[in-house]
Amino acid sequence: MRFAKFIFKSILGWSIQGEFDKTILKTVVILLPHTSWHDFYMGALVRKIVQVPIHYVAKKELFDSPFGWYFSWMGGEPIERSSKQNKVEQIVNLFNSKKEFRLAIAPEGTRKKVNRWRSGFYYIAHHAKVPITAVALDYSSKTVKISEPFYTTGNYEKDVQVLEQFYQGVVGKIPEYT
Repeated sequence: MRFAKFIFKSILGWSIQGEFDKTILKTVVILLPHTSWHDFYMGALVRKIVQVPIHYVAKKELFDSPFGWYFSWMGGEPIERSSKQNKVEQIVNLFNSKKEFRLAIAPEGTRKKVNRWRSGFYYIAHHAKVPITAVALDYSSKTVKISEPFYTTGNYEKDVQVLEQFYQGVVGKIPEYT
């Protein structure tokens, strides 16, 4: 942890605002804006510093590869990504089968600029009955911002408006994709 903190704070000049509620063992962590591959190692550094296990999902074929052990070690969980499989349902089942599971997901679904978030993260949280924790990587201020847990109401449009407010003024690594 000390090495990660040294790189993150002393070398890269970043800070963290807010913290994960460690008593909440299950949450959907939405990470925005996701504009660059740099977001991955920044997230890995933050995860190490805050000392909270954070997971992700990826196609199951990655876990069958020679690097499958690495994907698992980094918090990965395999899912079936064929068009016949309901991905939201699969991930809700993952939440239900785990004692502790914090799923990181990028609602944009890409590193390019989007006009609207994809809705899967919301329905995963709502059906799994877990809160959403918003995390912003603000490259303009070199600050990672962590929100209080947000519980869905079932009104997607209204809830997303509340979540979007957390990201007002946040600038991604590639500003034009923000």
